[in-house]
Amino acid sequence: MQFKHLLIVSAVSLIMVSCVGTVSKNQDTVNASVSPTPTSVKPLSQSTTSQNLNVNKYGAFTSGEHTTQGIAHITTKNGKSILELDKSFKTSTSGPDLVVLLHRSDNVLGSTQPPSYPLKKDDYVIIAPLQKYSGAQSYEIPKNINLADYKSAAIWCRKFNATFGAARLSS
Repeated sequence: MQFKHLLIVSAVSLIMVSCVGTVSKNQDTVNASVSPTPTSVKPLSQSTTSQNLNVNKYGAFTSGEHTTQGIAHITTKNGKSILELDKSFKTSTSGPDLVVLLHRSDNVLGSTQPPSYPLKKDDYVIIAPLQKYSGAQSYEIPKNINLADYKSAAIWCRKFNATFGAARLSS
């Protein structure tokens, strides 16, 4: 079992290394009218690199209201926690107000009701507006967030309280 986890972490690390600094010019940009909430932070540049990198948690997205795919990682770079979506990340362009968030449940979609998979206010914390609908992107997690309290990452439409997809994060 430990070998399996080591193999997965190695594969995720290789994927991360291969996609650092690679940003497709053909990617759609998320609506600039999305404004962050007071608890959110500005996203990091995609080209940010660091020699001090640790993968803490990761998970694959499962589709909710709309098809969502890719891998989410929580890493530590130079003492800062970062939520990264890998280059295979992709979600629907249908959301007018999409945000990236951390959720307390390890089964976000199972804890809600379709079709919109609505979230309860105290179950999540918004990290930032989604930068773009597909491709690699990174978001700094504020230091005041206790990562042990959150078990999933999700893409959520604030305007319609609809969860587009969620990734259960495990070590």
